[in-house]
Amino acid sequence: MDELHQKKAALLERLKNCGSVAVAFSAGVDSTFLLACAAETGIPVLAVTLSANAVPRRELEAAAAFCRVRGIPQRVIEFDQFTIPAFVTNAKDRCYHCKKALFTAVKAAAAEAGCRCVLEGSNADDALKYRPGMKAVEELGVLSPLREAGLAKAEIRALSAEMGLPTTAKPSMSCLATRFPYGQTLTRETLAAVEAGEAYLFSLGLRQVRLRVHGDVARIEVLPEQLSVMTARNTAEQTVRRLRALGFRYVTLDLQGFRSGSMDE
Repeated sequence: MDELHQKKAALLERLKNCGSVAVAFSAGVDSTFLLACAAETGIPVLAVTLSANAVPRRELEAAAAFCRVRGIPQRVIEFDQFTIPAFVTNAKDRCYHCKKALFTAVKAAAAEAGCRCVLEGSNADDALKYRPGMKAVEELGVLSPLREAGLAKAEIRALSAEMGLPTTAKPSMSCLATRFPYGQTLTRETLAAVEAGEAYLFSLGLRQVRLRVHGDVARIEVLPEQLSVMTARNTAEQTVRRLRALGFRYVTLDLQGFRSGSMDE
């Protein structure tokens, strides 16, 4: 058995030892792989999905579809993130306070369902990035088995392909609040504008997109090899019209291209 499959075997054994689990399920690459592995062990599994303000609707739909097809029980929790002061003010430690509140709700759902362990999908790569929310995860006793198994994103994608998961080549997603610089107040309207703007950009056939917001400026990040898609005259003009209709005054294209966590630079 090679190293990659040894890591998966260790993950499956860790999950079996939990007895029963609730998985915080966002329909992203990592949480989908984790949920599928938990289901593969045969232990009782509950997918807990948070319907929150900074979660795109398309992700909630994808989560529901995956659980329905796989026959995995799912609990959807409605959560208003605007009840969290640090979320509204977009403080630098926003993610800590947000994760604390969200995972407290996940833990309550898990306890109600009788699940022994609560799991989330952070991977080994996340330990190398600014992730204040991980402190809240650890304080609440939520387990991060992918990180514990040393599984990086590329490895998770490779194993997902072997398992036939629909997220194998799915773009990495993140909370919509990460589109704003720290200190810029978040509103329901601006989050909705970002969600609608990114949905439009994905409709152009782009594989990866971030619509970063700087006041009334929309800064578009796409993969470097797809910059030409955005600079085509008709596409550029239509994009400006669509984003101005959403409330942005200026529309720019970042020539550095997409990079995860660019607001932390």
